[in-house]
Amino acid sequence: MSTTPSGGNPFFLVRLAKRIAGSLYLQVIIAVICGALLGYFSPSVGESMRPLGEGFIKLVKMLIAPIVFVTVVTGIAKMGDLKKVGRVGLKSLIYFEVFTTVALVIGLMVANTLRPGAGMNVNPATLDTKAIASYATSGHTLSTVDFLMNIIPKDVADSFAKGDILQILLIAILFGVALTSIKEYGAPVLKFLDSFSKVLFRIVAIVMRVAPVGAFGAMAFTVGKYGLVTLLSLGKLIACFYATSALFIFIVLGLVMRWAGVGLFRFLRYIKEEIFIVLGTSSSESALPLMMKKMEKLGCSKSVVGLVIPMGYSFNLDGTSIYLTLAALFIAQATNTHVTLWQQIVILTVLLLTSKGAAAVTGGGFITLAATLGAVGNIPVAGLALLLGIDRFMSEARAITNLIGNGIASIAVSKWEKELDAKKANAILAGTYEAEENLEPEYVAEAEPVLAEEEPA
Repeated sequence: MSTTPSGGNPFFLVRLAKRIAGSLYLQVIIAVICGALLGYFSPSVGESMRPLGEGFIKLVKMLIAPIVFVTVVTGIAKMGDLKKVGRVGLKSLIYFEVFTTVALVIGLMVANTLRPGAGMNVNPATLDTKAIASYATSGHTLSTVDFLMNIIPKDVADSFAKGDILQILLIAILFGVALTSIKEYGAPVLKFLDSFSKVLFRIVAIVMRVAPVGAFGAMAFTVGKYGLVTLLSLGKLIACFYATSALFIFIVLGLVMRWAGVGLFRFLRYIKEEIFIVLGTSSSESALPLMMKKMEKLGCSKSVVGLVIPMGYSFNLDGTSIYLTLAALFIAQATNTHVTLWQQIVILTVLLLTSKGAAAVTGGGFITLAATLGAVGNIPVAGLALLLGIDRFMSEARAITNLIGNGIASIAVSKWEKELDAKKANAILAGTYEAEENLEPEYVAEAEPVLAEEEPA
C-alpha cells in the first residue's frame, strides 16, 4: 500500500523531525510560537520564564567583549596598513551618519503622513509618570561630551567587565596598531589570538544550541507580562513602525545592496538564524558573534567586519532612529501638541547627537527620547508613559532592523574599499559556491554557513 507525504506518514514525520533537529532557525521559530502561546494562555507561567531569555542573552554577552577584541586586533594586524585602518573607520562613520539621518527623516515623514497618535486626546496630567521618572532624569544629564568621555575606559579590566563595546573597540584598535608597528615581534601574539578566536567561536556554537530555549523564555515573558490587549490598544503605532522598518530595509537598504551587486532577499535568507534569534530575544547583541562570522564568510574582509559591526552597534542604529522620530511625533499627536516644521527640524538635529550619546546606556531609547523631548520643550515628557506597555513589542523590529543594517553596512564599506567580490558573495548566497575550487566546508548550500560542521547531515 502506498503512502503519501502527509501528517500520517511516519517517514514524513521522521524526515520532519530530522529537519527541525538540524535547523536552528526552525527550532527558534517553533520556540517563539510556543512561548507566545504560553504567555497568552498562562500569563503567570509565561512571566516566570524570564530567566531563560535573560540567561541566554547573558551567555552571549559574556563572549562579545573577547570576540570583538580578538577580531579587531587580528584584522588590523593582518591588514598591516595603518592608513587603511583610518580610512575604513572614516568611511564607516560617514556611512553610519548618512543612513541614520535617512532613517530619522523617514520616521518623521511616516508620522506626519499616517499620524498614528491622532484622535487619542490624552491629557498629559492624567498619565502615571512614576515608571518613566528614571528615564526622564537620565535624559537631562545625557550629552555628547559625556558620551565621548565614556569611550575612554577607567581601566582595561573595567571595560571588559562592563562589556562596553566602544571602550573595548578603542583598546582593540590601539592594541592592533601597536601589534602592527612591532611587526615580527608581534607574530607570536597574533598567532595566539588567531587560535583563541577559533576557541571563542566554538564556544558560540555550543551556546547557540540553547538559543531556542532563550527565545522561548523571552517571548513567553513578553506576552505574559504585557499581554496582547496592550498590543492591540496601540496597534496603529506598532503597525506604522513595523511597516516603516520594512520600507527602510527593502527600499533604502535594498538600493545599497543593488549598488553593491548583492541580492537583498538572498542575504536576508542567509542571516535567517540571526534574525529569528533577535526576534525571540529582542536583543541584536544576541546575534553579534554569529553575524561577524557570517559576514567574513560572505567575503567581507575581517578588518572591515571587525570595525564596522562593533561600531555599528553604537553608531548605526537604523531601527532605533526610525522609532525615535516616530515615537516623538506620536506623543505630540496623542497629547494634541502642535509641532511646527522648525520644531521637527530641532527634533531631527537633537536626535543626530543624542541617539549616539545613549548608545551603551540601559534603556537608551527611552533616555534619548526623554532628552529630545526636553530639548524641544513643548512635547510633554510624561507622554513616554504611553509607550511603556508596547515598547517591548516594538523592540523586536528595532533590533532586527539594526542587525540587518549593520550587516549591509559591512557589505557597503567592503564594496567602497573595493574588497568585495560580489560574484563570489552571490554564489555563496545562492548555494552554488561549493562547485568552485578551494571551497571551505562552511560554504555549503542552504547555508547553515556558520559552523556548519556542527549541524547534523
